[in-house]
Amino acid sequence: MPGFLLSRLFSAFVVVLGVSTLVFALIHLVPGDPVEVMLGESAQPADREALRVALGLDLPIHVQYGHYLNGLLHLDLGTSLHSKRPVVDMLAERIPATVELALASLAIALLIALPLGIIAAVKRDTPWDIGATGFALLGVSIPNFWMGPILILVFALGLGWFPVSGRDAPGSLVLPALTLGTAMAAILSRMIRSTLLEVLGEDFIRTARAKGLRPLQVIVGHGLRNALLPVITLLGLQLGTLLGGAVITETVFSWPGVGMLTIDAIQSRDYPIVQASVLLISLTYVVVNTVTDIVYAWVDPRVRLGDGA
Repeated sequence: MPGFLLSRLFSAFVVVLGVSTLVFALIHLVPGDPVEVMLGESAQPADREALRVALGLDLPIHVQYGHYLNGLLHLDLGTSLHSKRPVVDMLAERIPATVELALASLAIALLIALPLGIIAAVKRDTPWDIGATGFALLGVSIPNFWMGPILILVFALGLGWFPVSGRDAPGSLVLPALTLGTAMAAILSRMIRSTLLEVLGEDFIRTARAKGLRPLQVIVGHGLRNALLPVITLLGLQLGTLLGGAVITETVFSWPGVGMLTIDAIQSRDYPIVQASVLLISLTYVVVNTVTDIVYAWVDPRVRLGDGA
């Protein structure tokens, strides 16, 4: 296990370094001049140059990259070009909202996916299975930017059960969490169904049934426990996406998370915030996937033994 951990941590470090470099390069290749956005087209050339020097944008690209890496090592992500506030403080204000939305969406997805996947596997080729498959296809096919407004029209404007947007009103979490959770549940339910069908055909399942165990014990205690191993990987991938910031959903519902902050920064060409937000989303994805690999290896020793071989 220590060797497996070291290999995964080293791989994560290499990926983080590559992602950091890529984020820096992409941000500086994006069209648009932040100085011109801040001062306007009518600004004098001298004023533009003074601001460019103050922001360090006049330095060679390799010098800016060195300052960027040095700032990352010291957890200094720079200062917003518009609000003049430290980017770290602005991210710290937005991260709790994104984490709250991600965890609520994950809970909804699991509450829907687990029973649907189990029923679809146990009732294979029945109307139950067809209904679960239809739900999965529907959930995967409907994009968040369409599902969100539909939920707003029905449950907020039509029935008046939930707020339209924001985070302050009671129940404001429900609609954005449903938007993300239903799409995730569709993917998870299909994975649970397929893996559970494979496990239910194994010899140890037939042995458990021959011993006279109740069907629920066989399915949940023996079948589902072994079928969840591939689901862990998928769950980690999905959770990384959610924690990274569901940009579309946060924008639709005006949810004050990292995704919303990123969109606002892109529109105002606030390079430090865009850079830090994209980097945070990427690093979160890498960290969650690394943790998922470690958990998977802990649950199934064959993974780490195979890796060591």
